[in-house]
Amino acid sequence: FFCSKNAQYEHKWTDDRMNPTLLRTFDFDSPTAAGGSCSVGQAWAKVPEDLPGQRRDELKARIRTLLRRENAVLVAHYYVDAELQELADETGGCVADSLEMARFGRDHAASTLVVAGVRFMGETAKILSPGKRVLMPDLDATCSLDLGCPLDAFSAFCDAHPDRTVVVYANTSAAVKARADWAVTSAIALDIVADLHARGEKILWAPDRHLGAYVQSQTGADMLLWQGSCLVHDEFKGMELELLRAEYPQAKVLVHPESPPAVVAQADVVGSTSQMIKAACELDATHFIVATDQGLLYKMRLAAPGKVFIAAPTAGGSATCKSCAHCPWMAMNGLENLAGCLERGAGEILLDPALGRQARRPIDRMLDFAARRDRRVKASGDLARDAALFSAVGPA
Repeated sequence: FFCSKNAQYEHKWTDDRMNPTLLRTFDFDSPTAAGGSCSVGQAWAKVPEDLPGQRRDELKARIRTLLRRENAVLVAHYYVDAELQELADETGGCVADSLEMARFGRDHAASTLVVAGVRFMGETAKILSPGKRVLMPDLDATCSLDLGCPLDAFSAFCDAHPDRTVVVYANTSAAVKARADWAVTSAIALDIVADLHARGEKILWAPDRHLGAYVQSQTGADMLLWQGSCLVHDEFKGMELELLRAEYPQAKVLVHPESPPAVVAQADVVGSTSQMIKAACELDATHFIVATDQGLLYKMRLAAPGKVFIAAPTAGGSATCKSCAHCPWMAMNGLENLAGCLERGAGEILLDPALGRQARRPIDRMLDFAARRDRRVKASGDLARDAALFSAVGPA
């Protein structure tokens, strides 16, 4: 399918305290309720201020004090800037994908969770921890997948296909999750869809078309795809990746499945953020080309010191990139607004309790599936009893 180039609507900036020159606008895929075609919406992101070193050190010290004062823990996504990831680790917090961030916050003793990421991540944390206060440095930090899957249009799409099981990716609003039967992450999507397919269920998938197409190709499931995309991953270019691979023929290629098929086809490993970090540690290679947000490279370099990580190309020599492999909304998380949300209690995620309970059902269904799967594949130590675990494994 092809998207029209005309912006259909804009998300207006309304914060009068900020200089309007510190905004950038971005196009994103905005599918119609019919699901099979889309227009292009336009959204904005605030450009973070570049702080001098002394100011950064002052803010880090203040944030450490505020976290203790507020009985708070910082949970950060792999895609936020390295400075925030480092601070989360240093203060006993967590750096992870969106679901693990939410699970960590749920299980932590802190009464306040500070989520450095984008809004759906804060909502997911609140869904799993309804009794805790959840703060975000900037509630305007959003996601093109979330923006491109508004509740009304998506509900109409679901209503038009009542015979299908609704499976939504984690990168969606609480309201969209509440409309779904299952929520999935990129790490578990293949297993869940394969299981549903084995039971004869037809799938309605949202919102990322590239991830959906990859899952469909691997499972053979009957899947109807919502036509959204990630602003960052959609920009990776197959032809440019081929040229980069020619420069680094020894490099292994790690690709997130939100990337276009021409990029996925060249991967040595296709996987979630955590799966790519694991591959970087375990593969016998010194160089890696990485097709995901550049924020992940910080954790990769920590996990696999001495290895070389090269960002996959998002534009050719005659083209320009929108995200340049770094999410503009993740970049809205900074030390200034992190300190501000702790000091003033600003940026609190508020969810209607009934909506939160409804949105939790597809998430709990996924977590229960993962727990059952992990129990099935965990060896007991008794070789005779565990033989079935390895019956489908060929020679080493």
